[in-house]
Amino acid sequence: MNKGQAKRIRTPKEIEQIFNVMRVILAIVIALLFAFAVILMISDEPVEAISSFVVGPFTTLRRFGEIISKMIPLLFTGAAVCFIFSANQTNMAVEGGFTVGALGATIVAVYFHVGNSVIHIALCCLLGGLFGMMACFVPAFMYVKFDSKPIVSSLMMNYVCMYIAIGLINHSMRDNTAGFNASATFDDTAILPKLIPGTPIHFGLIIAIVVIIFSYFYLYRSKNGYEIRVIGKNSGFATYCGMPVKRTIMKSQLIGGFLAGLGGAVEVLGMYTRFQYSGNTNLGFDGIMVGIMAGYNPKLVPIAAFFYAYVKEGAAILARSSDIPVELVNIIQAIIMMLVVAERFLYKQKHKMMVRAAEMQLAAQENAGKEAEQA
Repeated sequence: MNKGQAKRIRTPKEIEQIFNVMRVILAIVIALLFAFAVILMISDEPVEAISSFVVGPFTTLRRFGEIISKMIPLLFTGAAVCFIFSANQTNMAVEGGFTVGALGATIVAVYFHVGNSVIHIALCCLLGGLFGMMACFVPAFMYVKFDSKPIVSSLMMNYVCMYIAIGLINHSMRDNTAGFNASATFDDTAILPKLIPGTPIHFGLIIAIVVIIFSYFYLYRSKNGYEIRVIGKNSGFATYCGMPVKRTIMKSQLIGGFLAGLGGAVEVLGMYTRFQYSGNTNLGFDGIMVGIMAGYNPKLVPIAAFFYAYVKEGAAILARSSDIPVELVNIIQAIIMMLVVAERFLYKQKHKMMVRAAEMQLAAQENAGKEAEQA
């Protein structure tokens, strides 16, 4: 084996990355094939229905803008999940953080009259982020202090956040002239401007891109991010190495909560003129799906968020133009989730790749030893 061949031997890390990408891609393909099979079975015009689902989101600028607008909140919640789950914490309060983040932005947008649009929007986003941080702080603190199960406490925290927000909107913050349960209208200086006329794409996209860049460099190019990932993989090893495990876990949850709350603030300021949610948005749970698809790597979150938003828009178009219900996207989401989180899915293929790489490495070392003896 020559040196060129030896250089092509994949390392275990490269094999792990290839395996993760293959697993996600295959999960998506299986989910889409299942969705197409459902369409073929129940639709009177399956070819047109599949065409509406696959091609429909790209047929007009307005529909493509819907994809991007659905993608924006997923960038925030997906980035939040990367921080939270990289520390191996199943803190599901991203959903609650997103809701109270929208509430915090509403408080500033309605009751704080600031003449400058930049300052007003910044204050809305700041309070929204702080509210989201508090939502994720409670389950994280209970885990660090009392060793409680974060998945249980965080799910309950989502209901606390939702009912606090709805309670305030339905009573002390309600606009009785609106005709439905909603807050008073936002000041014009608090509303995020549109980026492309004729589409719902707003300035929140720029903020989301900044968040993704920050998240990637923090998690993969900083000491603190390295500590978060090491603790997530092996907290016992991190403790042995002297890393501040509990403090780092809290830090990751607080940053994730802030990003979730910021996403809620951006969404409500960019898409609405008043707070009008009547329950959980599920955008936090969708962010968990996006984070899992991205492998908790922020640089892959935009790809996962775009795909998920595309599927949601395709399902919405399909529901409007055919007899297929919009719940089809929930089927696709469930199948992808089950296959991606299944640790044994494609395990044999991964094992074979590892064995082959090890054999090639041993052969390369033997050849190198023989060449050294001959020399």
